[in-house]
Amino acid sequence: MKAVARWVCLLSISVFLAACGGGLVRRVSEPAASIQQLTVNADGSWSLDLRLQNYSSIPMRFDSADLAITVGDQSAGSLRATPGISIGPESADVVTLPFKPTAEARMAVADALAGRHSLGYTLKGKLQAVPDEKKSRSFDIDSRNTLNPVPGLDGVLR
Repeated sequence: MKAVARWVCLLSISVFLAACGGGLVRRVSEPAASIQQLTVNADGSWSLDLRLQNYSSIPMRFDSADLAITVGDQSAGSLRATPGISIGPESADVVTLPFKPTAEARMAVADALAGRHSLGYTLKGKLQAVPDEKKSRSFDIDSRNTLNPVPGLDGVLR
């Protein structure tokens, strides 16, 4: 009889613990933005491959980006875009955007390409995203990174 009571107790505890552990954890984390590739076009404008990283455990739709770009120590201008893409949980995607930089920023990039050296950049601003069909949220972006000339590809930094 004690063995049966022990098994019933063990089974009850197991069922109780299984009931407590159900459900998906829905965590919304700050997304990130970075420049994956910068290509200098023949007219001096740039083509930016902007990488949007979703660190959340749920999908997010990225509606807009308003970012101030600095290359070297030179302000390159503001990037305003409406990517309108959904990115799955803990994933990233890239959007290619045209960009008209300032003359000073063009010179900083030209110097890095000619000298074959790295170039630091910053992105500061806001990303507007909608986590899993909920209301839109604004996320602050303040990232610093570097770009390096790509061997064999003239005018390209990654």
